[in-house]
Amino acid sequence: MKKLLLFALLVIIGNTGFSNDNDWGKTGHRATGEIAENYLNKKAKKAIDKILNGQSLAFVANYADDIKSDPDFRQYGPWHYVNLAEGQTQYNEKTANPKGDLYQAILKCKEVLKDENASKEDRQFYLKMLVHFVGDLHQPFHVGRAADKGGNDVQVRWYNEGSNIHRVWDSQMIDSYQMSYTELAANTKQLSRAQIKAIEEGEVIDWVYESGEMASELYDSVEMGEKLGYEYMYHHLPTVLQQLQKGGIRLAKILNEIYG
Repeated sequence: MKKLLLFALLVIIGNTGFSNDNDWGKTGHRATGEIAENYLNKKAKKAIDKILNGQSLAFVANYADDIKSDPDFRQYGPWHYVNLAEGQTQYNEKTANPKGDLYQAILKCKEVLKDENASKEDRQFYLKMLVHFVGDLHQPFHVGRAADKGGNDVQVRWYNEGSNIHRVWDSQMIDSYQMSYTELAANTKQLSRAQIKAIEEGEVIDWVYESGEMASELYDSVEMGEKLGYEYMYHHLPTVLQQLQKGGIRLAKILNEIYG
């Protein structure tokens, strides 16, 4: 079975070009939004539909990236990541980025969405941002080390192209798999109710630590300048798909708690 999967990956990747998009890339973020839709309760679906004027979570999933090119939104740049130093096991508000970080961003989004006095414009803005940021949280290198910019300075080769380990996890493995976001969402692992409950457990800070631990392991699994390709993708793509699914389930949990 493993040989068949590896052969399939070789065929898929052979003719693939690679994207330099940041974060999960557009496909990964849309997949997370699509997965979340499947776990929303009726009240949450109704409220979200009203706020987004009928647009889906997948449709708005890349909004936080799309606005990066607008100087008016430059202040939200640091909200896409949170850095944990090597060996750091606790989030320290005193040493946190004063401009905000991914953890603070998610809490801010939740705060506005729970505020009954918030304007529809604000609720729409922060809902779009939340969809994206929960996706970012489940890309391990968005909880990486400040010293190497979350793996952006860990230079590797992705097949025959120069890259870095952050980009490999952001988009290059997903792009190489050549599936649409709807295909990714439709082919997630079938989970029991107990397994879903286990994923939903904890709060945002627990998920920060989880991704940070994963990032630490991934740092140790690669050497500077190493050439990555078929074997790396074979071993790590299942984790990418798992993280997309976790992000979707946890996004739905947050939204169900707010609107349910």
